[in-house]
Amino acid sequence: MHDHVHHHQGDGHLRPLVWGLVITLAFAVVEAVGGWLSGSLALLGDAGHMATDGLALALGAVAALLARRPADRQLSFGWGRAEVLAAMANAVFMLLIIFAIGSAAIDRLMDPQPVRGGMVMAIAAIGLLVNVLVAWMLHRGEQTLNIRGALLHVMGDLLGSVAALLAGAVIFFTGWTPIDPLLSLLICALIAVSSLRLLRDAVDVLMERVPRELSLPVVGRTLAGVEGVRSLHDLHIWRLDSRTISLSAHVVVDDLECWPAVLERLRDTLVRRFDIDHITLQPEPLSEHRHWIGDSIGDPKTLD
Repeated sequence: MHDHVHHHQGDGHLRPLVWGLVITLAFAVVEAVGGWLSGSLALLGDAGHMATDGLALALGAVAALLARRPADRQLSFGWGRAEVLAAMANAVFMLLIIFAIGSAAIDRLMDPQPVRGGMVMAIAAIGLLVNVLVAWMLHRGEQTLNIRGALLHVMGDLLGSVAALLAGAVIFFTGWTPIDPLLSLLICALIAVSSLRLLRDAVDVLMERVPRELSLPVVGRTLAGVEGVRSLHDLHIWRLDSRTISLSAHVVVDDLECWPAVLERLRDTLVRRFDIDHITLQPEPLSEHRHWIGDSIGDPKTLD
């Protein structure tokens, strides 16, 4: 006997990704031209960030479209993990960009170049507003790993615009050009932390790790304490995608006739306490369970 409880999640948020893509690519061209004319590494780096943001947003949009496709005979769970793969690709790509910009910044420290601070300030200020707008649009959407990956790139751009604005101001008022590559290195370090965290979360999903906000023993003890449950074994908890947490377990009960009521109590506990609603539970009568494992069933309220 096998019971499966499933709640369908909403589609990925495609619209903010598309609008973010259009706005980001348009201003990336403006910043690239401005960075080349002014000689600012911070501004060129920010333009590079925005160009890669366009790729990240495009990748996210394609993944969001795939995630909306229904399950089929080959992908019985659907296409939800396309968004996880997009998030992982964005995180890895961002780390490569950070390495490239960091190397350029070190070279610029060793060989300073003239920078037109006034032009850098003007373009960076506009870029900051553009990035705030795109980040706001993405933040309003559901925070899937895919959206987080795209938002990571945009926040990197936002910080890059702040760095370029500060660098332009310092150079304009003091003439001290090393501030440009120094701020670029600082922003690279900050973005690297977020990139590694996103990469870790994507790997967690692909490895079917127990979600970090949950504890397998705590969930197991809670379910074993539900009225009508004698014991619990083969408990597994994992993420199907960014939004769906799945759980499966074998549940030992006194009699299969009481299973519908026990199942309802288990389902209510999982949804209310742990926000888990993609549930697969296998009932086993106590008599057969004892016959299967002899007398070593142990404490009926603990995991076997």
